[in-house]
Amino acid sequence: MYKIKLPREINQYELEELVKVFLKAGEYTFITEPNTVDTTDANTSGEIEPNADALNQVTSVANGNPKPEADVLISVPSDPDFTVRTGDQENKNKLKAEEKPEKNSKNQMKRFLFRELERLTGTTPDWGILTGVRPVKLAGELLQREGSLKEVREILSADYFLAEEKIQLLIDIVDCQKQIVKQSPSEAIGLYIGIPFCPTRCVYCSFPSNQGKPEQIEAYLEALHQEIAYTAENMRKKGWYPETIYIGGGTPTTLLPEQLDRLLYHVYEAFDLSKLREFTVEAGRPDTITPEKLAVIKKYKIDRISINPQSMNALTLERIGRNHSPEDIKEAFRMARAAGIPQINTDLIAGLPDESEADFVTTLEQILDLAPENITIHTLALKRASKLKEIDSEFNYKQGKKVRAMLDQAKEMLDRGGFHPYYLYRQKQMTGNFENVGYAKENTEGIYNIRIMEEAQTIIALGAGGISKAWYPEENRLERIPNVSNYEIYIERLDEMLQRKTDNLFEEVKEC
Repeated sequence: MYKIKLPREINQYELEELVKVFLKAGEYTFITEPNTVDTTDANTSGEIEPNADALNQVTSVANGNPKPEADVLISVPSDPDFTVRTGDQENKNKLKAEEKPEKNSKNQMKRFLFRELERLTGTTPDWGILTGVRPVKLAGELLQREGSLKEVREILSADYFLAEEKIQLLIDIVDCQKQIVKQSPSEAIGLYIGIPFCPTRCVYCSFPSNQGKPEQIEAYLEALHQEIAYTAENMRKKGWYPETIYIGGGTPTTLLPEQLDRLLYHVYEAFDLSKLREFTVEAGRPDTITPEKLAVIKKYKIDRISINPQSMNALTLERIGRNHSPEDIKEAFRMARAAGIPQINTDLIAGLPDESEADFVTTLEQILDLAPENITIHTLALKRASKLKEIDSEFNYKQGKKVRAMLDQAKEMLDRGGFHPYYLYRQKQMTGNFENVGYAKENTEGIYNIRIMEEAQTIIALGAGGISKAWYPEENRLERIPNVSNYEIYIERLDEMLQRKTDNLFEEVKEC
């Protein structure tokens, strides 16, 4: 058992996210220092001393696993004396913390803890001390501040402990995004519309998706249409317009053709789309795609859809709870091309249950033959609310080497196929502590995907489970405005959802 002693004043959460990269639940506990404990003790590891009464204040994240015979104590000082850089960079370490954010006390503790766990476990995670969702955003901010790729590389390596491969990936994506999007105008927003229904629930899924009855779906759409009208009216008064629209879920193509038509009609009638740069509809499940629905999508000049097989292995599809076959996926592509849809994205997942590296490569070969414009390679993340988490709570810890090989194969094959990485994000509990990467053919990159990850634009989210994010550029700050995730409660409390937007997005709106 690893016993990790933290200073009393530190927030445990972020350091615990780093610990989870190295250790499974049940392999570690956190202990709180009593007032009598000397927090400057730099002895960082070894067997617990018999008189270590601090262990009486254990805050355990274990789940009943038996302790090993010998415990290991890691004592994290409140201000580790940890040299970040050496050599000709040493003078930069003397700058004040506010001038070098990566030199702050919290990051110093994370570095200290990383090095101790690295030494004790023999593991060196590629993403270093980073546990957040948006490492590309960090790289972009560093480049803006430092003005030099050389300096950014050095900071990511020496201060954050990133592997060279991940540093290069971030730099490639930052460079790509600079060519595609400039600073968002203050009046341009991203618009997300959520359809929280799916034909079945996948074993890895934690999104708010449901198998709704026809009358429930109708009631939901009626409420959603009201939120669309309300939002569009207030956006007009603010002088705002949608730069991008993304209809996601769930699976929006779960809707009947006439329901989808009615939804898109409301969107076109309500919003000023004269400056719209991109319109995406998720059509993720091949078993929900029909010529009639594709005709509706084409009718409204929507330029992007997603067809998301996750795997082209029939046994895997059955295992993860899908009701379609690999042939259904191919037919969905054929129908989309026949309908004249300009751009198709497809999602694949590395690390699905019982899939081998060869299975993953076969899937990718078949997808490349279908010639989508975008391919997103996801690393399986074991979400708390997923069925897979209930089946095997440690599933994501068992497949790191295999998933690394899958991701390496994907990068090589996609590079040969003319794709380049254009956006990236990470999630908690990802297999092998890796990442999700969106790859695109030239000039087909998804603007909404870039904007949502850079967090430098207001995103207004409509529907159950939608989380709007109001951006305040003067402070470089986002304020979250959530809708409830349960669609039935959303219908019941629609007035409250609208009031939240009034209070947090449109409070300055005045009648003309």
